Amino acid sequence: MMTEISLNILDVAQNSITAGSLLTEIAIIIDTATDTLEVIIDDNGSGMTSEQAANVINPFYTTRTTRKVGLGVPFLKMAAEFTGGDYQIKSAPGCGTNTTAVFGLTHIDRMPIGDIAGTMVSLIGSNPDLDFILRYSVDKKEFVMDTREMRQILEGVPLYEPEVLGFISGFINENIDSIGDRF
Repeated sequence: MMTEISLNILDVAQNSITAGSLLTEIAIIIDTATDTLEVIIDDNGSGMTSEQAANVINPFYTTRTTRKVGLGVPFLKMAAEFTGGDYQIKSAPGCGTNTTAVFGLTHIDRMPIGDIAGTMVSLIGSNPDLDFILRYSVDKKEFVMDTREMRQILEGVPLYEPEVLGFISGFINENIDSIGDRF
């Protein structure tokens, strides 16, 4: 099992990239009133048939040719359900995929969120031609990081430049800290 939610996000986002997504949106929504932590990963990749979407939670089903098991999504589903939460996947061929995991925020079995900035820097640095949106909210206070906006501001400076990735990491961490406690 993965030890942090950020690692699950990285795994699902990598699945999106493999499926041809050019824009992947990651939302982390913390609501203390409902005691929930919701993670939504929405992509514009190739999507899946209903049969593929139903099988994605089976650890012995994978479209990868490098190995015969796929544990990332089954672990995410299990981790959410251990906290009294839920897991859903919606997809259709040509329409992308939406993966949603809801965790009990204060449940003793909920793993920590982990290093969201590091996850985003890994995704952006490894996929400089793709776009990512991160939405992070705590009790309706929200910040958004969008690589499309960053590209406009940087006027041609590549996102994979070490100084840019360092800025992105700091930007994410500062904004997470400014809107609430780290969960």
